[in-house]
Amino acid sequence: MKRIILITTATLAIVAGTPVLAADLPQAAAPPQAPAVYVPTVAPVYNWGGIYFGVNGGYGFGSSDWTISPAGSPSSTGTFSATGFQVGPTLGVNFQTDAFVFGIEGDFDGSWLDGKDSSCKYFVPATPTTSNAATCETKNTWLGTLRARAGYAADRVLFYATAGGAYGNIEGNTLGTTFQSKSEPGWTAGAGVEVAFADNWTARVEYLFVDLENASLAATPTGSTMTVKFDANLIRLGVDYKFR
Repeated sequence: MKRIILITTATLAIVAGTPVLAADLPQAAAPPQAPAVYVPTVAPVYNWGGIYFGVNGGYGFGSSDWTISPAGSPSSTGTFSATGFQVGPTLGVNFQTDAFVFGIEGDFDGSWLDGKDSSCKYFVPATPTTSNAATCETKNTWLGTLRARAGYAADRVLFYATAGGAYGNIEGNTLGTTFQSKSEPGWTAGAGVEVAFADNWTARVEYLFVDLENASLAATPTGSTMTVKFDANLIRLGVDYKFR
């Protein structure tokens, strides 16, 4: 009986001491944590794709010359300058592939380009060998273009070239008569830089050269025929709103 009591007492003592012994044992080290990886915040690249509309305006400096001739008696004014301002709406669409931007753009401007030559010569049919001095004047009162654009975008800055067709009027006047007007097609080419200063707003500066076909006008009451040439260099600023 005493033996049973001693065995039971010893067993209870061992069980009771086990947690203490376990607590005295060294604990296993925690697994090492992976080092934190720094992920820089990258601003999204600007997207130039989409439909846009806006307004453009600027200054033009061009040239005109007249050839005035009854039968067999031509006379030319030589080249004289025509200058003035232009302003009007713009509408276009862009498509972007990586950093390359392609698009189509059209505009229609009111124009105040005007030039005169005070040494213009003309001929009266009754005396075709006699030349007379007068003032010849050339005006352009409206001009439209439809152009392709191709460029390279450095995020919010777009460098582009542009070329296409032009259409505008050429008005001629001599001897104080009523202006005659012809609408003529032509071509245009140029380049520009455009900057996105807000998510939906861009601003640009561009250069265009425009050359319209010669206009043939009747110089009444002299009976002469006027062939009027007109071209212009345009420096324009523009602001556009782009739909997303």
